[in-house]
Amino acid sequence: MFNQLPTTVQEFKSWEWSQIEPYQEELKARTLTPDNVIDWLTDWSRLSSLIGETYNRLYVATTVDTTDEAAVSAYHAYVENVIPYAQAANQTLKQKLLDSGIEPPDYWVELRDLRTEADLFREENIPLFTEESKLGTEFDKVIGAQTVMWEGEEKTLPAMKPIYQDADRSKREQAWMLASNRQLADRGTLNELWGKFLKLRLQMAANADMADFRAYRWRDFKRYDYTPEDCETFHRAIEEVAVPAAQRIYERRRKQLGVETLRPWDLNVDPLGREPLKPFTDAEQLDSITAQVFHKVDPRVGEYYDIMRREGLLNLPNRKGKAPGGYCTFYPVVKRPFIFMNAVGIHDDVQTLLHEGGHAFHAFEAAKLPDFRSQGAPIEFCEVASMSMELLAAPYFTKEQGGYYDSAADAARARIEHLESVILFWPYMAVVDSFQQWVYTHQDEAADPANCDRVWGEQWDRFMKGIDYTGLEDAKVTGWHRKLHIFQIPFYYVEYGLAQLGAVQVWRNSLKNQSQAIADYLAALALGGTQPLPKLFERAGAKFAFDAGTMRECVDLCERTINELEA
Repeated sequence: MFNQLPTTVQEFKSWEWSQIEPYQEELKARTLTPDNVIDWLTDWSRLSSLIGETYNRLYVATTVDTTDEAAVSAYHAYVENVIPYAQAANQTLKQKLLDSGIEPPDYWVELRDLRTEADLFREENIPLFTEESKLGTEFDKVIGAQTVMWEGEEKTLPAMKPIYQDADRSKREQAWMLASNRQLADRGTLNELWGKFLKLRLQMAANADMADFRAYRWRDFKRYDYTPEDCETFHRAIEEVAVPAAQRIYERRRKQLGVETLRPWDLNVDPLGREPLKPFTDAEQLDSITAQVFHKVDPRVGEYYDIMRREGLLNLPNRKGKAPGGYCTFYPVVKRPFIFMNAVGIHDDVQTLLHEGGHAFHAFEAAKLPDFRSQGAPIEFCEVASMSMELLAAPYFTKEQGGYYDSAADAARARIEHLESVILFWPYMAVVDSFQQWVYTHQDEAADPANCDRVWGEQWDRFMKGIDYTGLEDAKVTGWHRKLHIFQIPFYYVEYGLAQLGAVQVWRNSLKNQSQAIADYLAALALGGTQPLPKLFERAGAKFAFDAGTMRECVDLCERTINELEA
């Protein structure tokens, strides 16, 4: 029967559930034995891949153009008419495998995940997932429509970022205030949307018999190797080590700018008055230069990126109506990743493409596993893949090396800015994670956006020391509105902080032996999700940690390198 399945999503995407269901029923009816379980898993994987890739392609279309009503309708139709039934059918198949008692060789990690998913599954949550997906597209539409008029031209808010690098402080302030006021204009809309998200999530947790959504999400994200208490330990390590380091960076910047206090519009300009870095002129040039850089890092990752270029798997430039942010998704049938971002001509765009490139290379490596093996690594390690690539590519930023900058000085300046951003990120990550820890353990209070504003402001003041928001309190306390993870991917943020520790350790290894560090990195990526989280870190040459000692080692390395590059 399964030899009649379409081999491409192009053929499959028009299928309705009535056409898919017989394949699910055949899998359900088939007698499982140790001899045929691999074939059964492979057939299930083939069907799941077709459904998954169709969903991913429909979602991508909604982000590429948030104003495309046909794309939004097609996506909504799929999440309403196919995905809920597929989720219910998959639950039956998971239970069938678990009840059989058959354990395929070296499959214990996958079986552990299947048990968690089966235990957490509740049929009454399926329509809530559907509604949550729809709310996610509403959020994208609100953010994607945010534009301002600047010097007679309509600009998206990401397109305003280059102005924040202008040497004229009054111009930066004017641009920042214009963008901030536009964001605040959607305050009521986003507060209303937040209420809908929160209500759905609390119901999901209740349906699954969980004490709160944090407990639910911990199991949903399969966080076997750390606890909420570990996250609090991590927050304290950041407060002890990274916050003072960030204050040193901010204070140095304040003195270099010669200002009384550092304001939000002073964070992106070069403090020594140099012209903004211009690594590329347009997205096409960003693409071609980055291809050269990846080949310098390693021929294998260079070839992976070439494949993406040839096959149209990159959507890089910013434009009106495009969803915010950047991401890498995976098309499991064709075994290809897809990168989406909003390039506007600044060095942050370089880092974004390197970051998403790391995710893409992870997808290529893991896709070599047999179809029935889990290709999805824990999120914490997925971010090691991406953040490590940002650091591993840094030695190749000069045009002499095939990179973005004419001079070694500009390349060093870009690297300094990136390493500073690594340190500055940890305190911000702690704000986001501690805020979410509060939200989902204080659900009644969190239903009032005013309380969310208050707690975000308290956590901001705890971790983000050195930036003066006097008179800008509304912008400060609504910062949670501008973190899409809080709305669309709740609790997905501490992963970045943990992964950054891992990535700095991978980079540390590369300073001793670049080729060996990259070989270890790629070997870890190739494991996909077949090993537990600490083992994946270990294979990449890093320690999975939360403590102040590891944090201090990484911060010291960043600060020491910054000093060397400045010299």
